[in-house]
Amino acid sequence: MVFELDPDLPPKLAPLAWLAGRWRGLGVVGYPTIESSNFAQELEISHNGRPFLYMRSRTWLLDSAGNQVRPLATECGYWRVLDDGEIELLLAHPTGIVELYAGRREAERPVIELATDGVMRSPAAKEYTAGKRMYGLVDSKLMWVMDMAAVGQPMSPHASAQLERAE
Repeated sequence: MVFELDPDLPPKLAPLAWLAGRWRGLGVVGYPTIESSNFAQELEISHNGRPFLYMRSRTWLLDSAGNQVRPLATECGYWRVLDDGEIELLLAHPTGIVELYAGRREAERPVIELATDGVMRSPAAKEYTAGKRMYGLVDSKLMWVMDMAAVGQPMSPHASAQLERAE
């Protein structure tokens, strides 16, 4: 699949153009405090002509046959490209957590590495102190991984997925 740049995309967002679209696929979630499980994900990344991308992600736990069992995580947020080329990802979770990630895109390939610059939690939210994410486009597939430090655990792998463009 050849990726075509959206002519309505603000020029400032060109480093993120490959992220835009609707994506679906499968992933794995686990942590030292939870058993590994498979999940399905729908991810939509879009723009309205302003200099940011809007992101909405929903996931569902899958059983061993690949059937959806129940909803898992959901998050929404915004991707921004700053004047110095730094990339920000602002995310809100209905569990009472808000994250601000900062990072950069690799110059030669569509890969973005981010780390939390700030985490806010409501008094009722689980302890979560830091995260790292990487997003990349490989063979027209959106791959991502997330590590986190939470519930007394050091930074550890948490989730990853491989998504394909959905029409």
